[in-house]
Amino acid sequence: MKELMPLEMIERKIYLIRGHRVMLDKDLAEMYEVLTKNLNKAVSRNIESFPADFMFQLTAEEYKSLRFQFGTLKRGSHSKYLPRVFMEQGVSMLSSVLKSKRARMVNIQIMRTFVKLRELLNTHKELARKLEELEKKYDAQFRSVFDAIRALMEAPGPEPKRIEGFKP
Repeated sequence: MKELMPLEMIERKIYLIRGHRVMLDKDLAEMYEVLTKNLNKAVSRNIESFPADFMFQLTAEEYKSLRFQFGTLKRGSHSKYLPRVFMEQGVSMLSSVLKSKRARMVNIQIMRTFVKLRELLNTHKELARKLEELEKKYDAQFRSVFDAIRALMEAPGPEPKRIEGFKP
């Protein structure tokens, strides 16, 4: 199957808000090649398919913080409504309410990206656990080696963007 967009591009559109990895309605609409208002109309018509653990609307404070991350927006280039954000399950549900081939294909790519992010996080946790086990086995002469490995593991990777100042 032909890849519609690189996974790295999708990764850049995943944010960490309220402790959840989410995607903005405007970013999803862009990927699906529909207007944001049409995407939100489809969601509103099928609101029972989007419980709170699938989707939520940003507060004014969260939106302001998010807009600050993007820099100043031009007048008229943003919605007067607070954006909706979709967790992985909500994104998956979108393809069923949009009912287009593009929505299904894009969702496949997005799901692969979420899986890749989850695998990266799990791999990092597993490496940390194994390093801790090794550290217990060997004495202090290897401390500098373990510290160096730990420093390499902390190198920044493709993590979701985080909006600072919000409690999960």
